[in-house]
Amino acid sequence: MTIATHPPVTLPAYDRTSLKPGIVHIGLGNFHRAHMAVYLDDLFALGVDHDWAILGAGVRPGDAAMRNALAAQDYLSTVITLDPAGNSARRVGAMTGFIPVQDDNAPLIAAMTDPAIRIVSLTVTEGGYYVAASGAFDTTHPDILHDAADPGAPVTAFGAILAALRARHAAGTPPFTVMSCDNLPGNGHVTHATVTGLARLQDAAFADWVDANVAFPNGMVDRITPATGPRERSLAASFGLNDPVPVTCEGFRQWVLEDHFPMGRPALEKVGVTFTDQVHAFEAMKIRILNGGHAIIAYPSGLMDIHLVHEAMENPLIRAFLLKVERDEVLPHVAPVPGTSIPAYLDLIADRFANPQIADTVRRLCLDGSNRQPKFIVPSLRDNLAAGHMPHGLILLSALWCHYCAGVTDSGAVIAPNDPDWDALQARALAAKADPAEWLRMGTVYGDLAQDARVVAAFAAALRAVQSNGTKATLTAHIAATVH
Repeated sequence: MTIATHPPVTLPAYDRTSLKPGIVHIGLGNFHRAHMAVYLDDLFALGVDHDWAILGAGVRPGDAAMRNALAAQDYLSTVITLDPAGNSARRVGAMTGFIPVQDDNAPLIAAMTDPAIRIVSLTVTEGGYYVAASGAFDTTHPDILHDAADPGAPVTAFGAILAALRARHAAGTPPFTVMSCDNLPGNGHVTHATVTGLARLQDAAFADWVDANVAFPNGMVDRITPATGPRERSLAASFGLNDPVPVTCEGFRQWVLEDHFPMGRPALEKVGVTFTDQVHAFEAMKIRILNGGHAIIAYPSGLMDIHLVHEAMENPLIRAFLLKVERDEVLPHVAPVPGTSIPAYLDLIADRFANPQIADTVRRLCLDGSNRQPKFIVPSLRDNLAAGHMPHGLILLSALWCHYCAGVTDSGAVIAPNDPDWDALQARALAAKADPAEWLRMGTVYGDLAQDARVVAAFAAALRAVQSNGTKATLTAHIAATVH
């Protein structure tokens, strides 16, 4: 009889019964479990700060399924680091429980009211902060209107945060720090605007108290973390783990934080977190180069029927397009970052994208362009225009996104809906075949750029080239062109 053997799995190097929650984290997706939870797991292994464990939470129906899966394995997460030299697995034990998910969020509010909770952190996606096209807090969203009218039974994370802050204030308990871990420029500022904006719809005086007393530190987070599917579950099984929600990730990770935690914080600097008053510089570098780089390779790859990100990087045209646009149109407008070489950072990003073990999908990178393009691409486009340079590469990228949203790849394959606003995007992309400027009239993404005749002409030329010649020929011509 042959006994199956599996590679070793690293287990928590501390007594989990000694942990006590100090953080409620809303949004227990893959990124959080491969990033913040891993940092805390490393910190706890040093024998310190065991009163800063994570209490998981969610406000959407899908969060209940995650709670059930994690509860069945004592709230341990499998994190598999994907490395060409060999994969490794660990069980991360930084979470002690997961708050029951209810429509009125009463259990979440009660948990955040506990004085032991000193940080409430969030990963609710880039589009989850109720930001209007203008960049201001969206006071008209149905979720916000609900929470404004019924603050005692909120449906949003932010309404629950306010209900807990109100209860703490009434009990004389100091407020917790609210820490966003999402990829947003100025994520602390955005979170502050959302929380105080909702508070102002409920009670102006209480909004003033929140504004004066609650901390919202800015931060930059980074680790490539693919979605979980059959491959990821199979990888967990290869380590002898029967886990329905394993996480896979690259070896690289980075976390940069503003040190603004009035109620204290775990000593994360001991495990590699950078605390600085220049978070904005790190953040701009990452958002422009990495997140923007994802978009640069995503849409041409999707149109060329390339399915995996490392396969895109193996394609000479895609790789050359990425490096040309980054070097010509992105890097010149990235401000200096302390202790960092910007060109070397781009080289690192290209290497990370090319990691074949990650098996990240192009479709994931194409997802939610309506929220990502205005944050990751359009700022670089505008900076070029302000400097007197027509960013033909970034404009071509916009044309490729438009063509992708028309819903058919260059081979004729149908592209399944891949954006919360897919129907509207597709209608606009089809209309742009006759009138390219229609795409630029999407004010939620491009603002007033449709009024710039130079941009409209460049976009029209790029879109017609893609439509007439296909992605491959258009990229070839762009890469061969002289920068001007």
